[in-house]
Amino acid sequence: MGNPISLRVRVDGERCQGHNRCCSLAPELFEADDLGNARVKGDGRVAPGLEAKAKLAVANCPEHAVRLTHE
Repeated sequence: MGNPISLRVRVDGERCQGHNRCCSLAPELFEADDLGNARVKGDGRVAPGLEAKAKLAVANCPEHAVRLTHE
């Protein structure tokens, strides 16, 4: 059998305006950088059990800077 598909979050630095809703909703997945913009913690893989938080972060980003990909 092949590797299971995993979810990964990304932040588009060009779009992020530093609202940091993703950081508030999913602190396990996001943090603020030195300029106050959001960035992904680690490699962006969404651990089992955090899928709903990742989707909530995507849905609540006013700049549509948070993306969820299937790999």
